[in-house]
Amino acid sequence: MKLKMEQLSFSYSTKNIFCGLSFQVNQGEFVSIVGPSGCGKSTILNILAGILVPQKGKIYVDEQQIYGISTHFSYMPQNDLLFPWKTILENVCLYGKIHHKEEDVRKQALANFPIFGLEGYENVYPSALSGGMRQRAAFLRTALCESDILLLDEPFGALDVITRTDMQDWLVSMKEQLNKTTLFVTHDIDEAIYLSDRIFILGGNPSSITKIITIEEPLRTREWLYEQGELRTNIYQFIKENK
Repeated sequence: MKLKMEQLSFSYSTKNIFCGLSFQVNQGEFVSIVGPSGCGKSTILNILAGILVPQKGKIYVDEQQIYGISTHFSYMPQNDLLFPWKTILENVCLYGKIHHKEEDVRKQALANFPIFGLEGYENVYPSALSGGMRQRAAFLRTALCESDILLLDEPFGALDVITRTDMQDWLVSMKEQLNKTTLFVTHDIDEAIYLSDRIFILGGNPSSITKIITIEEPLRTREWLYEQGELRTNIYQFIKENK
């Protein structure tokens, strides 16, 4: 589904974060938001998830205005938030349990365990999994929610560099299967280039989208990413100039 924010304003106490922020994410598009710390990247996701309420502005999904918490959005924070006393299967099926659709969601989960690289770990507890596998379990839990739009807040930020690289490669391979509109917050410029259809650069005071970059390469490889030195430098300069 298409997501649109119009003239959004939000402030914490005396700090004005946004004033008239507007943008659109198209159906099935993967958009990353990058920018300096404190510019409001995570705040955007928290507003869309209904955790925070803007002072002004409107949010639309397919031209229908959204108020507060909406089933259109699934939110995944940086930490996996898996319950340590529940098995991986029980963790990923929480949405179904809460919404009394446990059997249907369980069937979907079991069918997706091999795709998400979790086959054989259905009945183990989170402590038995590596950081990357825990993140895949958290991602599966998010994907199983009956929502159209994924909100991903630095989901790989706490991982070591090798595991993070593996997770990025995995997400590139999963994007087509997921086929969901995605808003992805990251501090990692390479990650944004590798994963995104478009990159929104957020900056200024109050913050606004200072630049939108379209990534047209349909077949992402590490070799292709390593060749993007000029683009990487340009994004870094845009961020630095608009802190």
